[in-house]
Amino acid sequence: QVIKCKAAVMWEANKPFSIEEVEVAPPKAHEVRIKIVATGICRSDDHVVTGGLVMPFPIILGHEAAGVVESVGQGVTSIKPGDKVIPLFVPQCGECNSCLNTKGNLCSKNEIFAVAGLMPDGTTRFTCKGKAIHHFTGTSTFTEYTVVQESAIAKIDSAAPLEKVCLIGCGFSTGYGAAVQTAKVEPGSTCAVFGLGGVGLSVVMGCKAAGASRIIAVDINSDKFAKAKELGATDCVNPKDFKKPVHEVLIEMTGHGVDYSFEVIGCTETMTAALACCQYNYGVSVIVGVPPAAQKITFDPMLLFTGRTWKGSVFGGWKSKDSVPRLVADYMKKKFVLEPLITHTLPFTKINEGFDLLRTGK
Repeated sequence: QVIKCKAAVMWEANKPFSIEEVEVAPPKAHEVRIKIVATGICRSDDHVVTGGLVMPFPIILGHEAAGVVESVGQGVTSIKPGDKVIPLFVPQCGECNSCLNTKGNLCSKNEIFAVAGLMPDGTTRFTCKGKAIHHFTGTSTFTEYTVVQESAIAKIDSAAPLEKVCLIGCGFSTGYGAAVQTAKVEPGSTCAVFGLGGVGLSVVMGCKAAGASRIIAVDINSDKFAKAKELGATDCVNPKDFKKPVHEVLIEMTGHGVDYSFEVIGCTETMTAALACCQYNYGVSVIVGVPPAAQKITFDPMLLFTGRTWKGSVFGGWKSKDSVPRLVADYMKKKFVLEPLITHTLPFTKINEGFDLLRTGK
């Protein structure tokens, strides 16, 4: 059956979300329809609103959520109605090169680079006022019901609190994994984290869990420092407090640069600063923030020639279908906290207020 429900539709760029009644088609073969219980607001959604990430409109955004399976399409075997699940913006098909390789996690069936905004069969499951509405990264969670591929959904512990573990669908896993999986931070090492939003704070938690002895948190909003320290940062630096470039400040603080640096903003200037602040020979810098569309980086190749490593990390390097249930289990065993990452809880109809809080750094 078609389900009629509320969704936050983005009709065009740089406009508020519009709460509309949408029609959600039943799942086709190898698809699953989910009732979304909780969804996080992530800067990547806002990048679409502002045009930094180019997607077709109208669109239903959202990619960090948790919910309950309402129905399944033909051939779905791993999931049944009533299961608690987290949709995956990085799927795991189990068949492509990245899925088969132990080093990779960015499944070739991902929708991150797909500007089509459609299901694999080239159609959409959303209709509003007679118009087809596009999907976002194969998840589209700013709606009471959504449809995803079976390869883009993870079944989780039925006792998990969905309003907390929804963060494992993006922000927490992305940051924590960038430290423990992608960078493989070592005990006793020194780290720098640029950007202290939800993902940056999760990087701080990952560095601490990995045993880093010094974690330098960098942000132009000093209001974020108290929470960063609560979660493990040892030093906090506001680049606005200095006349010299921030990478020079960090090199002076450490004597030789940091062992690991993380750019968790998505800004080309901070990407090069993060690279420059790490140790010239064995330092590792990881790009975690989504790069802005159509921007290029110019940097001195000597930064890499001497031995530094520059890497990127999508979804923290986790193989999604395998790792998300394990991360939820670890949360249930209190191996890490999620509560400090949740600053506000709002009803779905106040989604625009949520985005205002994001944009003002609150």
